[in-house]
Amino acid sequence: MVRIATANDAEQLSILNEEFNGKDETTVEHIKEFLLHNEQEVVVVDDENGVLTGFICVQLKKSFCYDVYTAEVTEVYVNPLHRRRGIASAMITFAEDYCNRNYPLYKFELLTGKENMIAQSVYRKLGYEDDKELHFTKRTGKGV
Repeated sequence: MVRIATANDAEQLSILNEEFNGKDETTVEHIKEFLLHNEQEVVVVDDENGVLTGFICVQLKKSFCYDVYTAEVTEVYVNPLHRRRGIASAMITFAEDYCNRNYPLYKFELLTGKENMIAQSVYRKLGYEDDKELHFTKRTGKGV
C-alpha cells in the first residue's frame, strides 16, 4: 500500500536511506523529528504488510516570483528485492495526486543520472520529459 510516511516509519526509513544514500547520513531520531514537523517535503512510502519497500521525497519549492509551488522529486528508492513491480511508479503517481490535491502547483521536476536508463524509462512512462537544462552544483564543504 502506498501512503504518506509517518513518524512511526522512522526506523525503517533509516534502513532504506542507508541502503540508498549510505551509512551515517542521518539518525532515526532526526527522521522522526523531521516527519513530525515537516512543512517543505512530502515523503511517500510503499508499505507491504508493515514492511517498507521503498520511499520517495518531494520538495515543495516556493518563490516570491510565482503564486504556486514547484514540486521536485528529490529521492526515489525501492529495495532491490522489490524492484520491477511498479512500486516506484505507484509512489510517484501517489505523490503527484497528493500534491495536486493539497498545494497549488505549477509543475513537477526531478533529476536523475545521465546513465540511469532504467529510471529514465520509468519517468518517461509517467510523462516526464528531458527539459534540456543543465544542472550545476557547488559543494560547501559542510556535511555530506
